[in-house]
This record gives sequence, C-alpha cells and structure tokens, in this order.
Amino acid sequence: MTNLKRIRLSAGITQATLAENSGVSLRTLQEYEQGRKPINQAAAITVYKIAQILRVPVENILEL
Repeated sequence: MTNLKRIRLSAGITQATLAENSGVSLRTLQEYEQGRKPINQAAAITVYKIAQILRVPVENILEL
C-alpha cells in the first residue's frame, strides 16, 4: 500500500473528495495509489496540494 493511500484512508477522505479538493484528476490519484504512476515524479505543486488536503507534510506522501 502506498503512503498516499494509507494516509488518505486514515484521514477518512475518499479518492473523489481528494481529487475534487486538490484539483488532481481522480484517474491520476488512482494511478498514484496503485503505484502505476510514481507520485515522486509528480509536479511539486501537485504533491503540495494533495499534502495540504490531507494535512500532512509533503514528505509523508512521497515514496522514499
């Protein structure tokens, strides 16, 4: 399970809600969570927006 999915689930936020509030497409979020698209290669602003919605530091959602 990716960090993003783990954090999103523990926050009780749906993929659809996260997508809508962050401006990231639902499809892209799904790909990040499934590991098909590495979140580490996403634009910095994208990672920042997701982290803001989840109320965690950017480093927490990256796969280090």
